[in-house]
Amino acid sequence: MLTDSFDPRTPAKINPAPSPDALPVDACILTFSWKIADYVLAAYPCRQIGWSRSACGDTPIYCLDRAGKRFAFFLSYIGAPACTAMIEETRAVFQTEKYVLFGGAGCLDKEIARGKVMVPTAAYRDEGTSYHYAPAADYIDLPGARAVAAFCEESGLPYALGKTWTTDAIFRETEGNFAARKAEGCISVEMECAGVQAMCAFRGLQLYAFFTSGDLLDAPKWDARLAAGQVKHTQHDPGHFEIALALAEFVAGK
Repeated sequence: MLTDSFDPRTPAKINPAPSPDALPVDACILTFSWKIADYVLAAYPCRQIGWSRSACGDTPIYCLDRAGKRFAFFLSYIGAPACTAMIEETRAVFQTEKYVLFGGAGCLDKEIARGKVMVPTAAYRDEGTSYHYAPAADYIDLPGARAVAAFCEESGLPYALGKTWTTDAIFRETEGNFAARKAEGCISVEMECAGVQAMCAFRGLQLYAFFTSGDLLDAPKWDARLAAGQVKHTQHDPGHFEIALALAEFVAGK
């Protein structure tokens, strides 16, 4: 069974190994938005330091310097399996223990204002990747939430703490599952958090995640909460990278 997949006793057939030649950086920032990736390359003096290679194509890995700190940056594929694998592989390109993950997420609570930062405290494991990195359980805790909340407090950013629902199947977010997750305290739904957190815990890495409130599930009908051509307060809002970069600076100092 899937819940029996975690095997800490025998080695993996393929082991991505950090390279001794990898560039030391203070933190890595991941985005899922190609528009934000284009914004970063236009707005900051980035230099390419390597690649993440796959059958879908090669993804460039960048580095940018900011206030005496060095940060890696790349555009991640969507979904826990792909995102987790990319992080594993890029450890041969750069060295860090700190990862900032951000993006838009579906909102499970209509009281959370659009654009508000949602800080996940635990992730419901409705995906497969995490079961290969951690013992079976319904939820996995996100210890980095404390630092993200502290950053929001210090920065004056409005935020909401709550659990997140990580799913592999965006078109199977049924009414029953939505009601169950909301009753358990989930405020967001996305596709990566549980898998990435499980991998980070297994590898001794630190994950700092936040989401911004996108489409609304807590309504009689699904509400995209998106006007034609809208960018602000969406997953493509470049202002969210500015938050992620400031968060990376914050955690790099700890």
